[in-house]
Amino acid sequence: MTERDENSAIEEQGGASSSSAKSLPRRSPAPSKPRTLPPWRVLLHNDDVNVIDDVVKTLRKLTPLTKEDAVLRALEAHEKGVALLLVTHQERAELYVEQFASCNVTVTAEPGD
Repeated sequence: MTERDENSAIEEQGGASSSSAKSLPRRSPAPSKPRTLPPWRVLLHNDDVNVIDDVVKTLRKLTPLTKEDAVLRALEAHEKGVALLLVTHQERAELYVEQFASCNVTVTAEPGD
């Protein structure tokens, strides 16, 4: 009996041939939600060393903040002592701390709530 004859006989008996089983689409597991990293806050601190214009230039250089937002954050840090710059994941927050330190601007990172 040829393979074709075997497949026909199986189909007549109500079974599935091996070739028809291969053609059925395989169900993949339901896609899982992407895991999000915990938020970290990057904070700008006031200091007595830098003038606001220099801080704004550094903010513009190292962050995606607009000029207006950079000015607002710098003024808030100057008036209140600290300002929230942005929220990101831990590794990037730590990178921001290092980059700002290289520009002599005080920035810290802490876990977000």
